[in-house]
This record gives sequence, C-alpha cells and structure tokens, in this order.
Amino acid sequence: MGETFRTQVGIIGAGPAGLFLSHLLYLNGIESIILETHSREYIESRVRAGVLEQGTVELMIEMGVGERLQRESLLHDGVELCFNGKRHRINFKELIGRSITVYAQHEVIIDMVAARLATGGQILFEAEAVGLKDIDGPNPTIRFKHQGQEKQITCDFIAGCDGYHGVARAAAPEGALKMFTRIYPYAWLGILAQAPPANRELIYANHESGFALLSMRTPEISRLYIQVDPEEDIANWPDDRIWEQLHLRLTSEGFMLTEGPVIQKGITPMRSFMLEPMQCGRLFLAGDAAHIVPPTGAKGLNLAVADVRVLSLGLTEYYKSGKRDLLNRYSQICLRHAWKAQRFSWWLTQLMHLPPGDADFDHRRQIAELDYTTHSRAASMAFAENYTGLPLLM
Repeated sequence: MGETFRTQVGIIGAGPAGLFLSHLLYLNGIESIILETHSREYIESRVRAGVLEQGTVELMIEMGVGERLQRESLLHDGVELCFNGKRHRINFKELIGRSITVYAQHEVIIDMVAARLATGGQILFEAEAVGLKDIDGPNPTIRFKHQGQEKQITCDFIAGCDGYHGVARAAAPEGALKMFTRIYPYAWLGILAQAPPANRELIYANHESGFALLSMRTPEISRLYIQVDPEEDIANWPDDRIWEQLHLRLTSEGFMLTEGPVIQKGITPMRSFMLEPMQCGRLFLAGDAAHIVPPTGAKGLNLAVADVRVLSLGLTEYYKSGKRDLLNRYSQICLRHAWKAQRFSWWLTQLMHLPPGDADFDHRRQIAELDYTTHSRAASMAFAENYTGLPLLM
C-alpha cells in the first residue's frame, strides 16, 4: 500500500453532491478530501441538467460561489405546458412567489471546483476509489488508485457521492440496503443546438407523436428533447429527422422553432431508483448513489444538494458537540424529501409521454389532466410548488 492520507470526511466523487458537501464542511471548519475518477477537464465539460431550484441558487449565494451564477444564469418565473396545439403558462412567481434558474450543471461544477481549490480544498483528480474498509468502525478507509499507485484515506466518515455505479453503495453489507426501481418504456433523444431559444421559458409538449421539450443553456444555445424508444439507435436520427419531429410536436399558435447546427446529440434511457436507508455505519450516500429520478421534473442536481445540506448540518453538529442526533436521522430526512421529488418526477413523466401500445384512452386522460392542471388555480399551485422545489423538512 502506498501513501496514506488522513482527513475528517472522505468524499468519493466530485459531482454536485461531493463538491457542495466539501465546501459546506469547509465553511464550518471541517476538513475533507475529494476523490474523483475523471480529470478536471472532463467533469467541467460534461453536459448535464440545467434547471436549479430557488433553494439551490440561494445556497450557492450563501456559500459565496454565486457571483457568476447571478451574472450569467437565466431566471424563469414559469414554464409552459403545450397540448392540443396550445400553450398554457404556469406562472410560478404569481402563484407562489418563487422562480427557477437555468444554469448548466457543468457551469455549477466549474464554479464549485474553483471555489474549493481557491480555499485550499483537496481534490484528487484521476483518483479511482476501488474499495472501502471498516465502515462500521471509528476509522473507515477508502482505497484508491492514483498516479499509478494504490493509496488510501483514513477518515471519520465517508460520503459516497459517486453515482449509481460507484463503489460506495457496493460497500454496504449484503441485505443492509433495499433498492426500489422503475424502468420507463421511453427515452429522451436530446440535442444541443447553436440556435437562440425559440421561447423565453421551457415548453413541455404532450403530442400524439410523443413528448417534446424546449429548454436552453444560454441565450445562444438551445437544449431540445423528443421522446423515443429506449432501444432506438441514434444513427437512425439524422438532424433533419430530429428537427422535423421537434417542429411537429412543439407546434402551437404563434410559435416558430429556431433551428441551428446540432453540436451534440444522444439518447438517455429513463428510470427511477431509490435506496433505503441512505446510510450504513459511518458511510453516507448522497445524490445519484442513493436515488435517480427521470429528468422530466429537473430534480437530480437539486436532490443531491438537498442531501448534502442535511449531511453537512449533521456533521457540523457532531464535530461541535459530539451529538449524532441529526446524523442518525439523515436517511429519514432525505428520503422523506426525495420520495416527494420522485413522486412528482414520475407524475410529470407519465403525464407528458405517449404510452406504448394502444394509447388512445391514456392520451385522452393525459389531456384531461393537463386541462385541469392549467385551469385550476389549486392544481397550478401544486405544480408550481413541486417544480420549484418543496421545502426540506428537518
């Protein structure tokens, strides 16, 4: 065994969960080391979701990492639901006084990495965690490969922020964790296009040919999606065919889709995944290591941030007073919040996507529910509350 590091909290993964946790701990005087399998360049260029709940934005500002976010992000006070060829706006600001912010995940990563390094934070890039030891003992250990050598970190606690396929979840004893999974019978074909967004806010479209979503990354770059079969081959989708389907599914009175060069495209299967509990001994799981939601509700990054907000408070309480009350309730608090986000993501997914097979009944039911959601103030408020983010109940 090569070099051994010692820290208070060992963090596996430099995604949103790991970076937010490390910086929150730093602000409370707690040391941590982050291990990241990939290079800094890779994680700062990997395109992911781009919708931030108001609570996530407020936390970044409180943490002192929101300057570029405030300068470059796009603030949205609502979204539009399109069905039967008409668009209906859900006005978040008017209904509940909240908004959402469009700011790409890799931009969040860039800001968080810069903040950690500027404050002396330790991030070991291209450091692959290969195993955990003694997660029930007082000094759990992470074994990892770095610079051609196997090394280890001994710590007080381990935060597994390394996603669904990471080593952290696999370290729990057999039978200690229970998984809940749902695989959806559709996928998203997504493109990034060098074209100004055709609408100021997001448009979710329910169409008899399938779902479509108009989103954006910047005032010059559009992010667009269409529903496809999970087994579909991207080679069967030349750019012209994608644009044809986007025009068809997003059609509505007074709307004209803006086209431009496609700079990236890919197909993403959709699933729901939940893990209970989210802790085992001195190992705490956060973000995609503990739960995955379909992208329809824009919850993934925001749930990861909610997890580590709770975890950071629990660790701060422990190091200041020796109490583990909040740490012991970590799973209870996070799962209560995550299951509500999972419910909303499932609801919006099944509401907007064309079901496979004979879908006439289901499609008419969807239209009726969309009509109710957009014309009932109570239903619109419920949509706005869930989309902008429910409060984290401690």
